[in-house]
Amino acid sequence: MIEISNLTKGYGDKKTVLQNVNLTVKKSCVFGLVGINGAGKSTLLRLIAGVLHAEAGQVCVDGENVWENERAKLKIFFLPDDPFFAAGVTARSLADMYRAVYDFDEAVFTEYLEKFKLSEKVPIRNFSKGMKRQVFVALALAIAPEYLLLDEAFDGLDPLARLVFKRGLVELVERKGSTVVISSHSLRELEDVCDSYGILDGGTITCAGDLERDLGRVHKFQAAFEKDVSPEMLGFACMSFQKTGRVVQILARGDAEEIRRKIQACEPLFVEEIAVDFEELFIGEVQARGYLE
Repeated sequence: MIEISNLTKGYGDKKTVLQNVNLTVKKSCVFGLVGINGAGKSTLLRLIAGVLHAEAGQVCVDGENVWENERAKLKIFFLPDDPFFAAGVTARSLADMYRAVYDFDEAVFTEYLEKFKLSEKVPIRNFSKGMKRQVFVALALAIAPEYLLLDEAFDGLDPLARLVFKRGLVELVERKGSTVVISSHSLRELEDVCDSYGILDGGTITCAGDLERDLGRVHKFQAAFEKDVSPEMLGFACMSFQKTGRVVQILARGDAEEIRRKIQACEPLFVEEIAVDFEELFIGEVQARGYLE
């Protein structure tokens, strides 16, 4: 289990990036960490990995503080958005280096190189961005750590590679009981694999929980009105209210039938409920905090 308590991090005299972050990530889950650009997602992942040190608070993995704790760090593999590699490094030499630190499944590594159609002997600098990413994906799945941290996990991957990667992550959790924390702007991809999530905004976690449960608590309705309708006329708080001509789309928390009843009290020409996805939940949350106005 990852336990983050009262975590604060800044960079020198610059604005504080994270302020009083509290978060718990349960074992054997896939956790999606989302937020707008500059929200501090990469910084938080680096703090969990023990790469950065916080000014206040702590990160614990299985009850142990991660900072300067070699035993705790050996449970973690962190794949940053732009991983560093030296000139002339090949997939094979990378695998040999990581084998010296982690338990390494050579068969899994070879399997994914073959799936991605990558040579283990060609210098990685000659690969495209997506191919470089595939090499590190193969490494991560071969290491199969207890805690896998992925920053912009799907960036640069083509649709087929994304599918292979998502299946690999699900298998990793089912087979090894690993915990995966993914930061990504591709919320539709996250929805395919994540069972829990957290939204990072304003330097702190503003919303977190079970993804399926929380999606079930948010409802989206589309309605058409002959007269002009405002959010205030509905009689309930809207996470988002978008109007195109006579058609209005409403996102709100609460009991679906109660929301429908209040919409119908405004005498719509029609009203229908539409399924809510993770992206809409996220947009609704950030709009409720004053973004995109």
